[in-house]
Amino acid sequence: MPLDPILREIAAELHTDRLLLRPPRPGDGVRVHEAVVETLDALRAWPASLPWAMAPPSVAASETFCRESAAAFLKRSELVYLVFDSRDSLVAACSLHGIHWSIPKFELGFWCRSGRQRQGLASEAASALVRHAFESLGAKRVEAFPDEANAGSRSVCEAAGLELEGVLRNERVTPSGEPRNTCVYAAIGLRG
Repeated sequence: MPLDPILREIAAELHTDRLLLRPPRPGDGVRVHEAVVETLDALRAWPASLPWAMAPPSVAASETFCRESAAAFLKRSELVYLVFDSRDSLVAACSLHGIHWSIPKFELGFWCRSGRQRQGLASEAASALVRHAFESLGAKRVEAFPDEANAGSRSVCEAAGLELEGVLRNERVTPSGEPRNTCVYAAIGLRG
């Protein structure tokens, strides 16, 4: 009988050369809000991919996100990690969601604070999370679905070892009804 996901031991901290990844905690909402507000224009450029960014930001909404993410982490239904640099500044968020423990399969999601983009931080965090999925969580597949026009997110996927499997044409629509193409990136682990 497969192990109940809630009983799985999952690292609460991941470390890279420059970063610490950890699940959100109660009280992190102020920091998340600050990063979201700084990055809002960049996030809203992809409304079909990031519908949550269309809602008005607030400290309360960010704190709710942190608390719900902490609970989901404990339940193993979604694994969100906040990403901090050596100065304890929040630079990004990275997650494994859309989890199918029976395979196991994970969807990779991420965003990087505007003032910290183009420094390789999102790629470093995403790579660490993909490695964690394969080495510690037994992943058979990690996938991501960036907008075809989102060159930055596509670069992060490629840096994290995911390969383009195809493009789903007119797969999503923006709130205004504009069709968008979605890339399917994935990395697969060994069977057995």
